Parts: sequence; C-alpha cells; structure tokens
Amino acid sequence: MRILLAGATGAIGRPLTRLLSTAGHEVLALSRSDRSAAAARDLGARPVMADAMDRDGLLRAVDGMSADAVIHELTALKAPKRTLTPDDPSTRLRVEGTAHLLEAAKVLGADRFLTQSLVLGYGYADHGSRVFTEDDPFGVKHGNPGDIVVDGLVSTEEQALAAGGIALRYGVFHGPGTWFDPAPGARPTPVPRGGGGTVPWVHVDDAAAATVAALERGRGGQAYNIVDRRHATWGERERALRLPGWMLRLMVPYLGTLMIDTTLRVSGKKAERELDWTPRL
Repeated sequence: MRILLAGATGAIGRPLTRLLSTAGHEVLALSRSDRSAAAARDLGARPVMADAMDRDGLLRAVDGMSADAVIHELTALKAPKRTLTPDDPSTRLRVEGTAHLLEAAKVLGADRFLTQSLVLGYGYADHGSRVFTEDDPFGVKHGNPGDIVVDGLVSTEEQALAAGGIALRYGVFHGPGTWFDPAPGARPTPVPRGGGGTVPWVHVDDAAAATVAALERGRGGQAYNIVDRRHATWGERERALRLPGWMLRLMVPYLGTLMIDTTLRVSGKKAERELDWTPRL
C-alpha cells in the first residue's frame, strides 16, 4: 500500500515507518519542517511538506496525489504540562487534526484510516480489578483533569469510526523516545514514590507492529486495545524519578490524576485474535 503517515518521526512513528517499509509499503511522511523531512528520508519515507493543523495547506499538499491509507499518529507529548486546557496541542490534534486528515484521505482516495487513541479513554479513576474490553463504555469522564484528554480521544475515535476507520487504543508507551526511554542520559519521568496505580503498557515496537497488523488485517469501524499482557505500576518502569505523591500533585495536577488516582486493567485479546498480533517486549 501507499500510506500517508502523520507522525512518522515520533516515538511510535519511527519504528512504524521502518516496519511499513520492511513490509513493502510506501510511506508518505507528513513533515512540517526540513528537519523532520530529513528524518523521514533517513527512515525510508518520502516527505510530504504540510502541517496537519493547516487544513488548506494540507489539502493543497496532497492534491493530485493518491494513497491507499492514512495513519494518524500525531501527538504533542514532549513533557508533562502543569495544567491542561481545551486548547491543549494534543487535544487539538485529536479533534481538528483528525478532521483535516480525514479530508486529506478523501482527496487521496484512501479507503483505510487508522487513528491513535489511548486506553485511558476508559476513564481516569480507580477501577479496581475490573478488566476492560472494547465492549465497555469508552469516554467516561470523572470530573478531574483527565477529562480533557478523554474529550480528545472520544473526538478522534468518533470521527474515525464514523468514516469506517480503525481506532487503536494503545497502552502507556515505553521504550525509545517515550517518557520512559531506557537510553543512558534520557531524562527520567517523575512518578509517585509508592509506585502509583497499575495501568496497561505497550512498548513502542510492539505498538508499531500492531499498527501494521491493523492496517493489513483490521476491520473497519472497530476499536482495538493494544496492550502488553502484563500490567504494571508507574514505579516499576525504568528511567523513573520517584517523588512524594503530594509533590507530584503540586507540580503537575494531571500527573497526580493519571499516576496516583487511576488504576486500570485492559484486555488486548481482541487485537491478538483478530490482528494475529502478539506483544513481545
């Protein structure tokens, strides 16, 4: 297939671009700058110079081109922000960016659309031992700072699924380029000293493999949980800076909601069964 990939040089985009190329697909990498275009070329992709948030510029860039699929992997998660507002960059990418990329898919003639979602859309709360599947309600809000993230996830999913696309509900990313990068010298991410809540995780290489599997074998109009089989607390992750919970809440209230207040267990059996995918890392 020929694929327009938005987010080709991000934490999941890099291994995804390599896997797509290895599988014989042609990757058109949406690039906002010469630097990102050069990085895309190094990964084996062909840059398309445009910004997903610039609707008119994006549509001009893809005019006259064709593709079989569009994959939306854009986020803006460089560092935890102290406060989240409705104009949070990642939320806007999930709301407006999804709309723009769906329009681009029509121009390109693409009949496959995949979007990045997160299992956190099941709700920022202590869910105890309950195990969530794709049949459970998604987008439940609990009146805390995580609700803004949930709003963005619901928007990108509703838009994609209404168009016959696929929503990939990833676990919390770990691995190269993430908040939990094991590389020497990588900046550690603050986590609660006691370990915090238990959540689903997924290594970016496994997430990339699942995305290729969803592109090739996923059913349109479906959501898939993409998670490791083993859940873990935040304190069990490598490259973590352990802080008292009260300090974490004071520094970044959202991280208190995410890491202390939220316990979430999610099943990935549907993805393993339907996509013929198995997490390995």
